[in-house]
Amino acid sequence: MPSSPSLASRRRACVARALIPTLLAIGAGPSWPAAATPLKGRVAMTEHRSETATLAGGCFWCLEAVFERLKGVERVVSGYSGGTVPNPTYEQVSTGTTGHAECLQVTFDPAALPYRDLLRIFFAFHDPTTMNRQGPDVGTQYRSAIFWHDPVQQATARQVIAELTKDGVFDATIVTEVAPFTVFHAAEEHHQGYYDRNQAQPYCRVVIAPKVAKLRRLYADRLKAPE
Repeated sequence: MPSSPSLASRRRACVARALIPTLLAIGAGPSWPAAATPLKGRVAMTEHRSETATLAGGCFWCLEAVFERLKGVERVVSGYSGGTVPNPTYEQVSTGTTGHAECLQVTFDPAALPYRDLLRIFFAFHDPTTMNRQGPDVGTQYRSAIFWHDPVQQATARQVIAELTKDGVFDATIVTEVAPFTVFHAAEEHHQGYYDRNQAQPYCRVVIAPKVAKLRRLYADRLKAPE
């Protein structure tokens, strides 16, 4: 059978038990990892932030076919903005009396497609030098316009226009309207995704298809992967 502990061993054990409360009180006890304290206001690195751009550049069927193919673009809706008549129809806007412009509302990821780059593509796919006209489409509803959503967008729009003017990209003066966004009215459902659903239609073949071909030729690195 095991031998009995010596007197010295029993005394050491008693002293150690007596010192435990004191050691714990001064922090000499076991050192456990401290719980991580969340940083106030810290934003997760994976948080996604989308922005909205509202742009008018003639027939919305044309620009929609361009923007919906770009990487970083999450949603494109054709509609009307810049007018005074509430809930206008396509027929009303087409009269040129409502004040609205046919436009797109583009939801995009600025990390993948900065607003400045988005605007430069916008200017590359319509003529911003013709007042109230894009090719055969004539009327105030076909004007070139940027409806900014915040002062940063406003400043960026004016900077891009100034740069294009300085570089002489266009032979005539840019007449694009830069105005604050007020309200957007989505167009009727049959106008959404028009080109993809009507590629055999004469207007799509003659007017829109060349723009899509230009996009693929000049901006191949900006295109979404084929689905």
